Amino acid sequence: MASTVWVKKTSLAEHQIHEEELPPLGNGEVRLKIESFSITANNITYAVIGDMFGYWNFFPAQGDFGVVPMWGHAIVEESLHPEIAVGERVYGYLPMGSHLDVLPGKVSSGGFTDMAAHRQPMSPIYNQYSRLNADPEHDPAKEDERMLFGPLFKTGFLIESMFRREDWFGAKNLIMTSASSKTAMGLASVAKDLSPDIRRIGLTSKGNVPFVEKSGLYDQTLAYEDVGNLDQVPSVSVDFAGNSPLLHQIHAVLGEHLKYSCLVGATHVDARGISGGGSEIAGPKPILFFAPDHAVAAVQELGPKGFGEAVAKSWKSFLDAVDGVLTFDKRQGLENAADSFVETLEGRTDPNKGIIIHP
Repeated sequence: MASTVWVKKTSLAEHQIHEEELPPLGNGEVRLKIESFSITANNITYAVIGDMFGYWNFFPAQGDFGVVPMWGHAIVEESLHPEIAVGERVYGYLPMGSHLDVLPGKVSSGGFTDMAAHRQPMSPIYNQYSRLNADPEHDPAKEDERMLFGPLFKTGFLIESMFRREDWFGAKNLIMTSASSKTAMGLASVAKDLSPDIRRIGLTSKGNVPFVEKSGLYDQTLAYEDVGNLDQVPSVSVDFAGNSPLLHQIHAVLGEHLKYSCLVGATHVDARGISGGGSEIAGPKPILFFAPDHAVAAVQELGPKGFGEAVAKSWKSFLDAVDGVLTFDKRQGLENAADSFVETLEGRTDPNKGIIIHP
């Protein structure tokens, strides 16, 4: 029996546990039993912009319901593929559920791609699975960190890479909203290592200031109500918060000093009030960052091997930086997974804790 959390697309707090018999595997298919996954703001993004970027299409449900993608670990429970053995473990894109059937192709010692027909229109980045026996990023002692930070860290890595390719648009300061978020922390870590001349400024709620300062990843931390104190120097901003008044205020405070405005995260561009009925925003028009497109550009620039090595080096540095900064909140079962998703959706999670689900 397979169990999956179905979320109502138009009302994300509503959900049901869907159960169905597992079908016989087709020729060349592999059945993965899901062992663990994390729930973060990243998963909220997948749900909120699911229709815009096809995130609902990876693990189809029925009617008004969809399955939110997760990042996690799974073990091969059954295999009709000659190169993939029962008992092998993988890391990759998984449904919020108990099982996933895949059709491996492009198989190598380090991984494979799910060639299922319905997944081919979406970015190939999401269809790749790492085989842990030969995965340079895998550390058995850091599996929780990888699930929690890995995808978000890579987004941060790609943002820094994009800015560095553009010589930071002439900026001296990098301003990040929602500085306690895992993606912002990843970006701050990579910028600290690879662009040390850029000053990193984290904006956060007053209550999260101590946590952000404790991370040691930022040169300056400001509460949101102190945005008016931003230095009047050439700057770029990355908005993870999706708070329209805050974004307008950053643009207004910096004016012509703001050289580039990057949007990342769970909110539609229109919801940030930068087009349509909202008031005009000062300075440059904010641009939505879509990580898979930039991943393709980075791989083309560095080559697959060079890109993998660059990510792995920055990842190890980031793990050192966040060691001990937060603890893991491990929860059992899909009902707890669904409740944790709603908790994250409603902003009730503790930034000091990372949620790990064992379905």
